[in-house]
Amino acid sequence: MNSLKKKKLVIVGGGAAGFFTAANVDGDQYDICILEQSGDVLQKVKISGGGRCNVSHACFDPRELISFYPRGNKELLSVFTKFQPSDTMEWFQQRGVALKIEEDNRIFPHTDSSASIINALMEAALQNGAKILTNKVVKKIEKRDKNWIIKTASEEFIGDSVVFCTGSSPKSYQLLRDLGFDMVDLVPSLFTFNIKNKSIEGFMGTSFPRAWVELPRLKKEVAGPLLITHWGLSGPAVLKLSAWCARELFAMDYQVEVVVNFLGMHRSNAEAILNDFKSKNAKKNIGQAKIFELTHRFWNASLEMKGINPSKTMGNISNREVQLILDHLCNNRMQVKGKSTFKDEFVTAGGVDLKEIEFKTMQTKKHANFYLAGEVLNIDAVTGGFNFQACWSEAWLIAQALNRTKELVS
Repeated sequence: MNSLKKKKLVIVGGGAAGFFTAANVDGDQYDICILEQSGDVLQKVKISGGGRCNVSHACFDPRELISFYPRGNKELLSVFTKFQPSDTMEWFQQRGVALKIEEDNRIFPHTDSSASIINALMEAALQNGAKILTNKVVKKIEKRDKNWIIKTASEEFIGDSVVFCTGSSPKSYQLLRDLGFDMVDLVPSLFTFNIKNKSIEGFMGTSFPRAWVELPRLKKEVAGPLLITHWGLSGPAVLKLSAWCARELFAMDYQVEVVVNFLGMHRSNAEAILNDFKSKNAKKNIGQAKIFELTHRFWNASLEMKGINPSKTMGNISNREVQLILDHLCNNRMQVKGKSTFKDEFVTAGGVDLKEIEFKTMQTKKHANFYLAGEVLNIDAVTGGFNFQACWSEAWLIAQALNRTKELVS
């Protein structure tokens, strides 16, 4: 007579998706083993949000939520209807991690420390009996009878099921190619624009809360906060634009014209505001005028760049000078000449073709009992906790699918 024996689950990758799977799988059904190639687990969780861990984003409508994913949005709709940010918040809060929603809707632990999230994931995984093995570089994965054989340099691990969630490592992608999966080539996403332009030279750290950034050649425009850095332009607006145009910008070798509207308003509106201020403050020096939401230094440098004396009174500003100011602030054309990685939160577009996945369970169509989650898939999002949310949701579906598998193992 057969007895109910624990099945073996091997999770390849000790990141967010891997640990969330291990935390939600039924430990009474499974012997769980996490294989991490580096010397430490949950490294992206640790550095996310400047070490505070941007757990998710307070967007609770799945149809709105998918709009933050340049790739994978259609497929994720069904995923998010089953597990979304409110579920993520509840999961962590039930495990003693108080969360907060900040003004920009990003979700963080109250402690402002990624350690709170890491400890909760570790504790939940360990409670399920998960074995966490680091410095285990997987060299090969193959099917042997009904089992999966996962080979490292010195060991073999046997699994009834495999969850593969290694992130975007090229070596990991080769393992998947060897298993016959169709792959979409990797290109960088979420990067800043390298720009040398007098308009922004010397203004590192200056931010614009409501800007518009456009790539005319690609017919794509994004609104949001903008930041000048020592290498060019960054901030949510640029990062979002880089994500949506990741493949096109890669093909163009990151050489493209960008149009910046520092004010984040239509030129006609800006003109009306400037002329209204001019008529009401004719005797005020333009350099001292606070007309738009700009720093005093940036405003004065803009005037000087256009040959306008900051000491000139508003009443003496000509219509031609008004148009020069508006050109500079609302239609500033710059040349992008390369990119830079955004902090340590490197994200790629590309990975396993989404046609390979059954999104009700995250099981692959080619191989039974082989699941994929996280950045290994051709799914990515803009900044703000969205990439983690995809990991939590996909891992949740995998755990539920595994928990429903109750066949006897002899």
